[in-house]
Amino acid sequence: MLEFTIYNSDPTGARRGRVALRGQAFDTPAFMPVATQAAVKALTPDTVEGLGAQIILGNAYHLYLRPGIEVVRRAGGLARFMRWNGATLTDSGGYQIFSLAPLIEVSDDGVSFRSHLDGAEHFLTPESAVTIQHAIGAAIIMAFDQPVAYPAKPPQAREATERSDEWAERCIREHARGGSNQALFGIVQGGFDVALREQGAARITALPFDGYAVGGLSVGEPKEETFRLLGEVAPRLPLERPRYLMGMGKPSDLVRAVAVGIDMFDCVLPTRLGRNGTAYTWRGKINLKNAQYEDDFGPLDPDCECRVCKEYSRAYLRHVYKAGEIIAAWCLSYHNLHLYLRLMERIREAIRRQQYAEFADGFLSQRSSDG
Repeated sequence: MLEFTIYNSDPTGARRGRVALRGQAFDTPAFMPVATQAAVKALTPDTVEGLGAQIILGNAYHLYLRPGIEVVRRAGGLARFMRWNGATLTDSGGYQIFSLAPLIEVSDDGVSFRSHLDGAEHFLTPESAVTIQHAIGAAIIMAFDQPVAYPAKPPQAREATERSDEWAERCIREHARGGSNQALFGIVQGGFDVALREQGAARITALPFDGYAVGGLSVGEPKEETFRLLGEVAPRLPLERPRYLMGMGKPSDLVRAVAVGIDMFDCVLPTRLGRNGTAYTWRGKINLKNAQYEDDFGPLDPDCECRVCKEYSRAYLRHVYKAGEIIAAWCLSYHNLHLYLRLMERIREAIRRQQYAEFADGFLSQRSSDG
């Protein structure tokens, strides 16, 4: 169902490959632009494709609540609904239930929650989360899990980890019953305790998932804690399956995570920061709200070749952002996503050349502390 070919492995642990499934394919390491509600914010699907994205991420929680899974099913699935030509992945919505819903009640059976849209009550189980994703029709779907926020106490983290592990088995069984040709990925949880993470990795990788994700990181913990835990977990995931780090991060995070063997990433930062007047550049992050850019007629990023950097100045982009013009969100989201996707191309080329350590050191040495 899912074929994962590793073309090159670098001495650092980085690897370059390709995932193929259902007649679609994407190169790894891959960054997935986030189309939470079947749209990458401020950008059209053909624009995202033109930037070089090969796979995008939708969210089952949001699509379940609006427009509803039957609408997406009748449209022919997520990709046809949004007119996207590449591969698709849906998150199960576990994280959003815990982060967005004002009232939740968790049991071993599932999660009772109120919609953040209208307050209506809903109950999701591992089985229904899989069924919903079957209906949405993404090429890759995710197991239903229970993440915990930092700093979760050990008893809370242990309970959530053990429940996530049990739910993973139920997701496997429901996926098999559904007879879907979608790939199903498992998610390693474990809070912020190495032993719990090791336990989660052992249990999840013992199950026949098509790929394996690391979840529940970059949720408020110090950055070095993130990479300490990731460094323990990533080597425990099967070499022959894709490895997915969920929900992060900054360009420097991606470069560091590739070095421990991560193959797939998603993050809202490129478009979220773009809509809020911030641009990533090849040397760090700049905030166009700052007055210093009012008379700066240079390009947004002198090292970037995207059309925004060729056509518009920092002064102009600052102006349209301050004026609330929609073009500001388009330009900055376009530029940021261009940078992320070019970064992945450069990462893959450095791995191909067996020069990833040199590339990573050079990239990180040029970055500001927040990028």
